[in-house]
Amino acid sequence: MPEGHTVHRLARTFLDLFLGKQLAVSSPQGRFDAGAAVVDGHVLVASEAWGKHLFLGFAPRPGAGPATTAGCRRWLRVHLGLYGAWTFAGDGSTAVAHAIGAPRRRVGERETVPAGAPGPSASGQGPDVAWSAPPPRGAVRARLLGEHAVADLTGPAACEVITDAEKRAVTGRLGPDPLREVVPGEPDPRETFVSRVRRSRTPVGVLLMNQDVVAGVGNIYRAESSFRAGLDPLRPGRDVPAAVLRAIWDDLVVLMRAGARDGAIVTTRPEDRDAVAGAGPGARTVRQNTDGVPGTVPADDAFYVYHRDGLPCRVCGTPVLRSELAGRTLYRCARCQG
Repeated sequence: MPEGHTVHRLARTFLDLFLGKQLAVSSPQGRFDAGAAVVDGHVLVASEAWGKHLFLGFAPRPGAGPATTAGCRRWLRVHLGLYGAWTFAGDGSTAVAHAIGAPRRRVGERETVPAGAPGPSASGQGPDVAWSAPPPRGAVRARLLGEHAVADLTGPAACEVITDAEKRAVTGRLGPDPLREVVPGEPDPRETFVSRVRRSRTPVGVLLMNQDVVAGVGNIYRAESSFRAGLDPLRPGRDVPAAVLRAIWDDLVVLMRAGARDGAIVTTRPEDRDAVAGAGPGARTVRQNTDGVPGTVPADDAFYVYHRDGLPCRVCGTPVLRSELAGRTLYRCARCQG
C-alpha cells in the first residue's frame, strides 16, 4: 500500500497536469459510471492529500476557481489501498509521471517523459502532432482526460464523488498528517498526535499505523521512525513520554517531506550506510523509485530495519527481528529499541 508521501506526490501531479483544465471523466470499466457522470466536463480546481486519501476538487464550469476549496462543487475521493495505481500519459508538452501507486511491478514515479519528448501515446506522436490518448489498459475504474494528458485509475480501494460536507466528514475521522501545512488557529497537529497516542493502552507500533491517530504513516515509516527514536513498538502508547512522541512527529515531518520531494523513502543517516547491505532471508527486495538514478541512495542502504530481518543492526550489530503485530509485519532491533 502506498504511504502518505506518495499520495501527496499524486496531488501535486494532478495540479501540474490538470489544474484549471476542463476534463472528460469516464469509467472504461463501467463500475464508476454514475460518479464519472457527475464531474464529466467539469474543471479541476483543487487537488490535495490527507494521509492516504486523494481529493480532486471539481467546479462545474471553466474558470470556476483557483487551486483552493473555493469553487469546488464535488470532490473525487480516491484511496488506492493495496492494489490501486494511477497511470499517466501525455503529449510530451510537459513531464508526465508514468505510474504512481501500488508496486505490482514498480512504483514508477521517476519514470517520466521529459517535456518536449513524445508521450507514451498509442501512436508515439509528439507535441507537434494532434495528440490522442492511448486506449485504457486493464480494468480502468476512472479516466481523467485533458487536452494534453490522461490519468487512468486501476484497482482502488475507494473511488467516489462526494460533497464538501462529506469530505469534511472523511477528514474529520483522520488523524493529523505530517505532510500537511499547519493552519494558524487550528489545533497543533503534533500535540493532537501526542494526545491520541498517550490516551491509549494499545502498543505504540499499532497506533503509528492507525490512520485515526496519524494519517499517512505505513509500515516503512512506522518501522523506521520507531528505530530512529529508539522506541520499543510493543510499548503501550500511554507509557511513551510526550517528548519522545514529539520527536517522532518532527522526524516524520522531515522524512516524509523528503519522500514526497524525491519519490523514495530514505531513513538512514549517511554514517550508518554501507555497513551491511542486502535483504534478510526470504525477504523480497525493496524497490525505490530512484533505483538507478545516479547519486541517489541505493535501496539496500535506505532502511535501518524494514525488510532487514536476520541481518545485523546497522548501529549495534544485533540481528534485526521480524514478527507480527496486529496483522502486519513488524521489524525492530531488540537492543536499540529495548
